[in-house]
Amino acid sequence: MKSIFDSITLGKNTLQNSLVMAPMTRSRANRDGTPGALAADYYSQRASLGLIVTEGIQPSDDGQGYIFTPGIYTQAHIDGWKPVTQAVHAKGGRIFFQLMHAGRMSHPDNTPHHRAGLAPSSIAPGTQMFTLKGMLDIPVPEAMTQVQIKQAIAEFKHAARSAIAAGADGVEIHGANAYLIQQFFAPSANTRTDEYGGSIENRARFAIEIAKAVAEEIGAERTAIRLSPGTKLWGIDEGADGPALYRYLVAELNKLQLVYLHVMHQGDDELLRDIRDGWDGILIVNKPGRARENIGDDIRSGLADLEAYGQMVLANPDFVERLKQDIPFNTADRNTFFGGAAQGYTDYPLANVAG
Repeated sequence: MKSIFDSITLGKNTLQNSLVMAPMTRSRANRDGTPGALAADYYSQRASLGLIVTEGIQPSDDGQGYIFTPGIYTQAHIDGWKPVTQAVHAKGGRIFFQLMHAGRMSHPDNTPHHRAGLAPSSIAPGTQMFTLKGMLDIPVPEAMTQVQIKQAIAEFKHAARSAIAAGADGVEIHGANAYLIQQFFAPSANTRTDEYGGSIENRARFAIEIAKAVAEEIGAERTAIRLSPGTKLWGIDEGADGPALYRYLVAELNKLQLVYLHVMHQGDDELLRDIRDGWDGILIVNKPGRARENIGDDIRSGLADLEAYGQMVLANPDFVERLKQDIPFNTADRNTFFGGAAQGYTDYPLANVAG
């Protein structure tokens, strides 16, 4: 029976164990998109997990949604991320950059160019976003032209190349959580009548084209994607044929031989099993709210090759050691999730381990 503490091969990397630090927005970058001063400490503290997936990193000015999120498309960004990857590698860890284009989940006050977000269609998400002026309504986005779609794909390619230049072991394309790629999946956000809207095949096209372009740029062995089938955040509704879309999408992505697929499970167990059966590579499963006593269940059953954890890892930099020795977890402080400095970021205490 597989153990979560066994090493595992991921592309050209050997991971120390089957535990993954899930991507989590922390909003502690500098205004120019370079990582904050404590980012190297934050990530390297958690390098004992088999794989670290960073917070969402925008591939362009248009890709930024929230304030104080990092980028990976300028030389300054590359130089800013190098100490982070070096610190993780120095402790034996592996790190993938999550490339995240927010799409319509953006506000002009938060972006360098102060423009409304880009999206499949001009449909606002119907929610607010934090800015330096407080919570403000997210405006109606600009519907992307086909030229802008091709430009966004090129930006993902450039960001992936920049991530590798910064020392990342690979990239995870963010196709989940109601951001740009998932906006194309959802009829509630995508009313296009061209080849990027309407049918399942058309709504999946943008995601497949990005994955193919990135894999061609840096290699499929360094390219991954994250999906969250059934997410209903911020006006996203994939409709009755949502599960069919994901079955089609996963089958097409499988042909690209990406290094892993990361699924944020939303409760459709039948779909998750079908994804497992239809995916030949490494599958990461993230089940939000999973109890400590159930950690490792999906690996032992064969449903997943890796399991990803967010808040538990955020609050416990020594997550792996606490599991091994059955040491109680620190509790995550939600008040310090976004923004700020060391508090709730790099100051969670380590357990006192005998010997």
